[in-house]
Amino acid sequence: MNKQLEVKLKKIVGQIHRVNVLDEQGCTSEVRQIITDNGSYLLKSSFEEKYREWLINEAQVLEKLNNSNQIPVPIYYGIIEERDSSHLIMSFENGITLSSALKKAKNKTEKKSLIRSFGHLLYCLHETNIIESLNRKNDWLVEQLIKAENYVESGQTEGSLELLQQLKLNKPLSLEQTMIHGDCTTDNVLVLDGEVRLFIDVAGMTVGDPRYDESLAISSFVNNEEYKSAFYEGYKRYKVSNEEFQYFDEGLYEFF
Repeated sequence: MNKQLEVKLKKIVGQIHRVNVLDEQGCTSEVRQIITDNGSYLLKSSFEEKYREWLINEAQVLEKLNNSNQIPVPIYYGIIEERDSSHLIMSFENGITLSSALKKAKNKTEKKSLIRSFGHLLYCLHETNIIESLNRKNDWLVEQLIKAENYVESGQTEGSLELLQQLKLNKPLSLEQTMIHGDCTTDNVLVLDGEVRLFIDVAGMTVGDPRYDESLAISSFVNNEEYKSAFYEGYKRYKVSNEEFQYFDEGLYEFF
């Protein structure tokens, strides 16, 4: 951490005693725990233009949710912009990602319990009343396809122009929009005391198509019927079809 960043950080969190690089790191950012007189914070830093944009979006979402108890997310404390990097400060939350928890689970029963609670957390999100500060004027899927095209043109995605054209031509029938996470994988929820209880990496949280969340949520166990059944014991709204899953997880997600 450079001195300039440290000075700016102290103004937000107070005197820093220790900085711990966390074992679990995302592919878009560096994540560190900051131990201070006032408690423990999480510092999330991004350096590439695309990921800095996502980090700023995440800061804006968290700030809007600070005064709301509707959705369980970390507390926002601030963002620091430097010439070559962006740094988001939020509350440090105890827990591990669902991906890690599933790897550490002792048996199938424990894994199914975790997955069931994941389904329930996502169900609660999709049943949450629309938060107007996170609402959008335009159709979510249309906006995502435009963003995907921009990423293709600027070389910021592995998704191809051919796949994008297929997605434009074969859009699924519209569905009632809900609050969505926007990147609801097992990496982006935290497990505390044996249950999935908190959303993290919320840059894409907005009002959109819940089938996108649902498809990403089941992607790591989509071919395991027992685990899928456990998920849907918690998530009782709607079951995506195979075609919808392919569109969102194996199609649209390729660009993000």
